Amino acid sequence: MDRAYWRTVSLVTLWQVSASICYYTVFAATPFFRDEFGLSRFRVGIVVTTLTLGYAVFLLPVGALTDRFGERRTLSLGLVGLAAGMVLVAGAPTYALLLAAVFLLGSVYSTAMPGTNKAVYDSVAPGRQNTAMGIKQVGVTGGSGISALLVTGLAGYFFWEIGFLIAAALGVVVAAGFYAFYRGAGGGASSYPDLHGLASNRPYALLAVSGLFLGAALFTTTGYTVLYVEESIGASVAFSGVVLAIVQLFGSGGRLLGGWLSDHLPGDPQTRIGAILLVQTVASAVLFLVVARTSTPTNAGVAFAALGFFVLGFTGVYYSCMATLVPSDQMGSATAGCQLALTSGALFAPPAFGYLADVFDYQASWTLLSGVCLVAAVLVVAVIRSDPPVGETAMAE
Repeated sequence: MDRAYWRTVSLVTLWQVSASICYYTVFAATPFFRDEFGLSRFRVGIVVTTLTLGYAVFLLPVGALTDRFGERRTLSLGLVGLAAGMVLVAGAPTYALLLAAVFLLGSVYSTAMPGTNKAVYDSVAPGRQNTAMGIKQVGVTGGSGISALLVTGLAGYFFWEIGFLIAAALGVVVAAGFYAFYRGAGGGASSYPDLHGLASNRPYALLAVSGLFLGAALFTTTGYTVLYVEESIGASVAFSGVVLAIVQLFGSGGRLLGGWLSDHLPGDPQTRIGAILLVQTVASAVLFLVVARTSTPTNAGVAFAALGFFVLGFTGVYYSCMATLVPSDQMGSATAGCQLALTSGALFAPPAFGYLADVFDYQASWTLLSGVCLVAAVLVVAVIRSDPPVGETAMAE
């Protein structure tokens, strides 16, 4: 049992690390895009939005394909596609082609959450699923942290595109290894996902709407940390990349602790996991106001580390909460719906953040994200207080 558990968790986490390195290089490279193409802060936000739009558009169909054909195929092909997208982004000669390349990159990353979540809930026994989810979600923050160091660290010695090319090569290698060694449950769903049933599941719908606001906070934080620390704090790009890596490191800690607490705290799963998500959301709202008032590199590093623990640490708990609300045979589709909500928040928030920074200042931008988290907190309270859905869910005691 332990050997099969760690085999699944290790392979899925390795896949997630590699995929997130590819996807999040775009966030780490925002200063280079700005210099290369002469972009305003608002147009930098459009790059992040276009990346996220590609992600959002393909989530539901890819979730259905994952349920139908299984995660082994979709994840392996997805990582190869991410590697190809990295090469296209690095070679984009104009701003318009850069947008096209990041859209493609985002569309292929849509394989990530439906596939990896299905792997966890299909292959890991109840009682260990939340911890496995937390470990797997560390792959997102771990990959993002590595991408920050890879892109900003190597740019000073070579050229900014080299980080993209290295990430692409790693993606191809990991895709081959994952396809060769992963042994999980296959697909089998022969019908289209029951989107109407998911939409009529009140606590699931409330959680998905809260994800709209949580995603706005998460993706905007990731997209603007490097630029903010460089421009407002006055640090170097290399130091700014380290700060983003620290944000991701502490986000990993938040995901691990959140997953462990979700498995081990007593009480009804929907209530206890929702309460953990609520604490993470309210703490994020407070810490956005703290970040807005930092003025030195040291203070910025500390404030962003704390912020990362909560605002990047919530996703494993978010999906664990979702798993208490939906049947296990709809895990791929339900994940796609929640992830669509998360990424939809990133369609409007980064440009709004950049616009406020251009017209007013960064303090106004961070205050916007604080308000966004408070709205999410109200919705999470409604999830906790909702009657549990009728029928079997993926989470069992």
